[in-house]
Amino acid sequence: MRWIALFFMTALAGCVSTVEPQRPSGQPAKPAASAPAMPTRAKVDQFVAVVESVEPVAEAVCRAQTGPNSNCDFRIVVDDRPGQPVNAYQTLDRNGRPIIAFTLAMIAEARNRDELAFVLSHEAAHHIAGHIPRQQQNAAAGAILLGGLATLTGVGSDAVRTASDLGATVGARTYSKNYELEADSLGTIIAKRAGYDPVRGAAFFSRIPDPGDRFLGTHPPNAQRIETVRRVDAQL
Repeated sequence: MRWIALFFMTALAGCVSTVEPQRPSGQPAKPAASAPAMPTRAKVDQFVAVVESVEPVAEAVCRAQTGPNSNCDFRIVVDDRPGQPVNAYQTLDRNGRPIIAFTLAMIAEARNRDELAFVLSHEAAHHIAGHIPRQQQNAAAGAILLGGLATLTGVGSDAVRTASDLGATVGARTYSKNYELEADSLGTIIAKRAGYDPVRGAAFFSRIPDPGDRFLGTHPPNAQRIETVRRVDAQL
């Protein structure tokens, strides 16, 4: 496995990350958090072992569900940009190859191989389910809808552009919670097939701030995600 930094971000599909909770109006902001932890050698070895066992399973599931001609050649990379928070995300390179990135803080934060395996499987599931193109389609539809409505009202070009941007944002987020739950479900299957315990892996959600169930939020409540993993695991 090659260790490289990921310095580009094209379309992103979902992530597993810490979420900054909203503070009530008037409440002073908390002091800035300390720098993210760096992984020890043992943590790095743990990450490499998980990648080597999960990646071939994820690629096999990808080919089985999307066809032999699909791009299922996952590239697992480390985002080693300074100060990056606990995070993992899936994106595509310019040739459409699926990339899964882990920040150094994510590798350091994972308590066991099951957590790393579940996160990796979850991100692979985003690609298998086609969430990036689906999200792009939703954004385009939202931009056309609100931009078109603004045009009909006779407002200026700046207002039309603003409406289109807003429509794209709303469209992209409309189904994002469903996409996360879909990735949790398929990720559970991938992690299980790779020999890991997805329920134990999903315990990672219990240690990060809960995004709740905010309107147009990008992630569902942590409890709902954990319950989804338990339900799918019980059916396997």
